[in-house]
Amino acid sequence: MHPESVSSTPLAGGKRPNVVRRLYNWTLGWSDRPGGTWALFGVSFAESSFFPIPPDLLLMALNIGRPKRSFWFAAVCTVGSTLGAIAGYYIGLLLFDQVGRPVLEFYGATDSFDRVGNLYRENLVLALGSAAFTPIPFKVFTIAGGAFQVPLLPFAITALFGRAARFFLVSALVYVFGPTIKAFIDKYFNILSIVFLVVLVLGFVVVRTFLH
Repeated sequence: MHPESVSSTPLAGGKRPNVVRRLYNWTLGWSDRPGGTWALFGVSFAESSFFPIPPDLLLMALNIGRPKRSFWFAAVCTVGSTLGAIAGYYIGLLLFDQVGRPVLEFYGATDSFDRVGNLYRENLVLALGSAAFTPIPFKVFTIAGGAFQVPLLPFAITALFGRAARFFLVSALVYVFGPTIKAFIDKYFNILSIVFLVVLVLGFVVVRTFLH
């Protein structure tokens, strides 16, 4: 789903791709094991604050294996990811130096941290909502949310709706089109995310103009 998460291209030091590839294979391995639903919840939770592999991969595999439970898996993914977002928020709020900063450094996102803070000051809903749906590293936004002390309730609600939009869309596509849609989503996920983000921004502008 996220090319930057699963690429085997060597990076500095030559270590991270191997680790990420092993995590990628480990994540997908849960699709045909007992406890796959719990693994989906755990991966969704962890990915919102530190884990590098997106839960969409396991979500699609579970949906393909048991299509009638597609929307149940989407709900599990949404709840896990939202709770993980709240955990990331508290990492930023209470453990930024001990945990949050090392996570940002691992993803090379320290330079983006202040920009995320500015986005939050401009519009929390639009900033977090777009990050929750698109390939933007969600964990950077969740940790920054706590570090910049944005209001928790709107943060949690926005995370919930943003993650639900993403995961239920993935499950709906797999439910309707079956296994053939997996390759399409894998190939065009970034483009689909950008299209959705453009629609989201246009909708926000229309609503804001109408209300004012």
